[in-house]
Amino acid sequence: MSVDHYENFPVASLLMPRRLRKPIEAIYNFARTADDIADEGEMPDQERLQRLDEFRAELSRIMEETTPLTPLFINLGAVIREHTLPIQPFHDLLDAFSQDVLKNRYRDYPTLLEYCSQSANPIGNLLLHLYGESTPQNIVYSDAICTSLQLINFWQDVAKDYAIGRIYLPQDEMEQYGIREEQIEKEIADDAWCKLMKFQVDRARAMMLSGAPLGSILTGRIGLEMRMIIAGGLRILDKLEHAKFDMFNHRPALKPYDWVIMLANSAPFSF
Repeated sequence: MSVDHYENFPVASLLMPRRLRKPIEAIYNFARTADDIADEGEMPDQERLQRLDEFRAELSRIMEETTPLTPLFINLGAVIREHTLPIQPFHDLLDAFSQDVLKNRYRDYPTLLEYCSQSANPIGNLLLHLYGESTPQNIVYSDAICTSLQLINFWQDVAKDYAIGRIYLPQDEMEQYGIREEQIEKEIADDAWCKLMKFQVDRARAMMLSGAPLGSILTGRIGLEMRMIIAGGLRILDKLEHAKFDMFNHRPALKPYDWVIMLANSAPFSF
């Protein structure tokens, strides 16, 4: 899942085995810090890209077995070595964050999926390596879950993203349903908008369900966490539908009672 998903699915610290909490924290700190470089503050774009390049240099130091320059990467390097984590997912995340600096529209769905493959899927890949469960089929399931979570986050936060100049809805699909950017600016959830968003929600739900078998393949607390993550994503989609896709005035978020429902829906083979 992408970094933003921890807003809606903060279960790792509660359900994750203690032995995995520090490595996951190191991965999260890397991703969160890099994401903040791309998104937060008033830095010029060139400075943001330069700082992300400094992160790439630190990853190179880890690969070359030389000491990184910062505590964040000293800690991350120890985790990578101890758990034999692949380095490419970290580079993929940095590429996605660099793209966030430079790109704020996506012409079609395949282009959006390509972005998700770098912004979301690497987290799931790294977690599977930590679990010792990184089989080819599990990675396929994980990619489906992570990309779906990224899409769900986009549809939940259409207004929030537009406020910082970004639209993740594929441009050709907006045109197909007769939606112009001005409609997002004016926060109009009319019939055409509902049809577009129903299409997006149905597609994200189908993708999530295609990855759901991973929740039963993984065992113990790890499996329960995965099923909770899946249930959380599906719950947000249900809330979007219930709000008639008016995320402008009714942004869906998980409440305490939702966690009870998610837990009830998190038994193996319940999806």
